[in-house]
Order: sequence, then C-alpha cells, then structure tokens
Amino acid sequence: MQSEQTRLTDTPDRSMRPALLRGWRRKCPRCGNGHLLKGYLKLADTCPVCKLDYTHARADDGPAYLTILIVGHLMAPLLHFVFVTWRPEPLVLFTIFAVGCVGLSLYLLPRFKGAIVGFQWARGMGGFGSGG
Repeated sequence: MQSEQTRLTDTPDRSMRPALLRGWRRKCPRCGNGHLLKGYLKLADTCPVCKLDYTHARADDGPAYLTILIVGHLMAPLLHFVFVTWRPEPLVLFTIFAVGCVGLSLYLLPRFKGAIVGFQWARGMGGFGSGG
C-alpha cells in the first residue's frame, strides 16, 4: 500500500475545482491542509504538511488585475445607484465607497493569489508539472 506522501506526489489527476477552492481558502492546492501564504501575500516556500514546493509558483500581477476587475464591476454600478437614488453629500459618498473599495480589495487579493497558484498546480504549469 502506498504512503500518503507517495500517493499525493504520483497522482496524475489534479482536479481544477478542488485546487481552486483550496487556493481561495489560502491552503495548499494539493493537500488542502497546509498554509499557502506565510504573510499577507508572501508565498510559503513549501507546504508544511505535504511538502509541495511553492518556490516556482508565479502569480505576478494576476491577482491585482482580477481584484481591480471585480471591485470595479461591483462598486461602479453601486456608486451610480446610490448617487442617483439618495444624492448623498460628496464627502459622505467618497468616504463610504473608499472604505468599501479598500476593504473588498484587501479581502480579495490574497484569495485570488491562492486561486491562481491552485490553478497553476492543477494544470501542471511551471515547476508543478513534474511530480509536484
């Protein structure tokens, strides 16, 4: 019978959905238990549980682009609706939406980074292709 470590390493089937969901939770895309990030956006070197090497994962600007895309598409129509419906004072409107945009961006950014690393692992991109 294969050990857990060998089974995880030799698995040819890397399902996309579980890898993305584990990455979204900022967990290892392979085992789902170890932490993917060691800081707010800094990737750990390896998974503390299954020892998957993260050093070759490259999310680059992808998480930032996705965050801007989502926050912009959510907040712009909401801003228009609030302005047209209630006509709040400009400073009140700015304050509410600035806090909302910053808060939503800070929430989404590490989650998108984890999901992108999970995508890379599931597709075998970069150094994840050979036994990772």
